[in-house]
Amino acid sequence: MDIILLERVAKLGQMGDVVSVKEGYARNFLLPQGKALRANEVNVKAFEDQKAQLEARNLETKKEAEDLAAKLDGQQFIVIRSASDSGALYGSVSTRDAADAATEAGFSVDRKQVVLTAPIKDLGLHAVTVRLHPEVEASIELNVARSTEEAELQASGKSIQELAAEAEAEAEFEIAELFDDIGSAASDDDDLAEAVEEQEEASDDE
Repeated sequence: MDIILLERVAKLGQMGDVVSVKEGYARNFLLPQGKALRANEVNVKAFEDQKAQLEARNLETKKEAEDLAAKLDGQQFIVIRSASDSGALYGSVSTRDAADAATEAGFSVDRKQVVLTAPIKDLGLHAVTVRLHPEVEASIELNVARSTEEAELQASGKSIQELAAEAEAEAEFEIAELFDDIGSAASDDDDLAEAVEEQEEASDDE
């Protein structure tokens, strides 16, 4: 199907370009979202008549998107999720989760603007693209953790594997200390028993 683009569409073309696309893509995405019109004589003429307005509106929305991108780019947002000890999530983090995290922090982001190249299924820091306008993108980071404390440690540069190793080493140290305490207590008992025995022997000698 031939269509005329009403805005820049990645991998297709710029505003005003007439391009050929699969009918399903046009019917299900481009036409209903107002990104394109069927490229017939009536629509081409209508586009030419409205071109100046469309370009002005595009520049306005682009400027707004650039302003937001300047504030949003490089921001990190925490997403709390349940996960196994190895760091695998019970489920995955979606575009909606990313948009919600950004919105809660005061940024106006829609889940349709979030681009995930692959599902997020592990704890850790994940780079995510936010497409604010056909020509404007921002890059954010999702800090996926089991708690706010864990998120803070991850933000400082520690991986979930390092955190797990530290927790294990700490537990081993506590166990070792416990056994040392038990050993000391047992040694004290032995010393006490010896002292009592010596006292009893001294009494017998008298």
